[in-house]
Amino acid sequence: MGRGRAKAKQTKVARDLKYRTHETDFGALASELHGSSGEDDSGQVEPEELEKWSDYSDSRRD
Repeated sequence: MGRGRAKAKQTKVARDLKYRTHETDFGALASELHGSSGEDDSGQVEPEELEKWSDYSDSRRD
């Protein structure tokens, strides 16, 4: 019981996704998918970025 509300919300979200007009930047999407962004792709990672993700590293790999 109680499925009616959830189903109604899913239907509302599905309709919104189906009929909403999108302003898609296909050029930006293509460059993101192909990895050709305007950023420096020298392979260097910023120390702040390393620190931010260091908690997720596999400690067994050392």
